[in-house]
Amino acid sequence: MGVEGCTKCIKYMLFFFNFIFWLAGGVILGVALWLRHDPQTSNLLEIEFDGAQAPSTFYISVHILIAVGAVMMVVGFLGCYGAIQESQCLLGTFFACLVILFACEVAAGIWGFMHKDTVSKEMINFYDSVYDKAMTQSLSDQEKKKAAASVLKIFHETLSCCGKGQGTTFLTHFTDTLGLTDLCPTAGTTSSCHSRIQELFSDKIYLIGIAALVVAVIMIFEMIFSMVLCCGIRNSPVY
Repeated sequence: MGVEGCTKCIKYMLFFFNFIFWLAGGVILGVALWLRHDPQTSNLLEIEFDGAQAPSTFYISVHILIAVGAVMMVVGFLGCYGAIQESQCLLGTFFACLVILFACEVAAGIWGFMHKDTVSKEMINFYDSVYDKAMTQSLSDQEKKKAAASVLKIFHETLSCCGKGQGTTFLTHFTDTLGLTDLCPTAGTTSSCHSRIQELFSDKIYLIGIAALVVAVIMIFEMIFSMVLCCGIRNSPVY
């Protein structure tokens, strides 16, 4: 015989929220793995040119998400088991883990908001440097110019874009038509690569933000329920 009345109701509500938390951890882990292996981002972020790697800020965030999703699944299981077993020790440990996770999530959210444009800006700068080297006719090292052109072709094919803006887009199409270069995608497009890069990473960052907000709300309810249940178990005559 365990807790009774309202405390028993809270016990099963905590189990339910923990189950949702465990599922959320699985979803975050799955989304993070998808972001890590998504063909569009993988093709761009694995590019290497002239000894320089494409900016890895986005991948750092994704690897943190993978770790958070795995930890959430472990903590969610701990909470479920602690609620069913009515263990003060497990519930206390669960509450401490939630506080740490919540603090880390808030800190990560503040950092992410302050640097939300960093990923796209770094990638745009990398793209611009490659574009300038591929389009400069006076390059003494033709091998380096060919390497820049091949990297630029990957950008254009992956994002279905061509050039830094309207002027450079027209110029690149013109040089392709003359046979001087082969940089624009075979499908043909007038989209700016700057805008396509911003769209690609902004959409994914918003997806991460929505997932983090949902998890934060669940964690607040779990912290409340776990403390109420822990106090209820302590005050129960059975214990």
